[in-house]
Amino acid sequence: MANIKEVIQSADWKSEKHVPVIEAPQKAGKGELVSVTVAVGKEIPHPNTTEHHICWIAVYFLPQAEKFPYQIGNFEFSSHGASAQGVNTSTVYTHPAVTCAFKTDKPGTIMAVSYCNIHGLWESSREITAA
Repeated sequence: MANIKEVIQSADWKSEKHVPVIEAPQKAGKGELVSVTVAVGKEIPHPNTTEHHICWIAVYFLPQAEKFPYQIGNFEFSSHGASAQGVNTSTVYTHPAVTCAFKTDKPGTIMAVSYCNIHGLWESSREITAA
């Protein structure tokens, strides 16, 4: 029987187009919003076609010394060039990037998971400290 951790892939985003890239400040100030941008295909563009696209990105925060992460958001991307005329005939293509924000008084780890309809689940993480 397979386990979810056995199918989630990770790599360096500079060499692998499927890895979600997390941009966030190094420090979280007490009571301040932490702005987080997550995108797929930052260094190497990811195709965004009807046949090959990023379906969603989920963002989590795991505070230091806690057991479970908090889900900050789950973001779906639904326009990949399909239209009533067929595949890749629309002029609307969603770009797999999202910006969200949250507050925390604790240091911890921001985690992101993305899903490619062909290449599956990909993850990355980034540590932040509390000011």
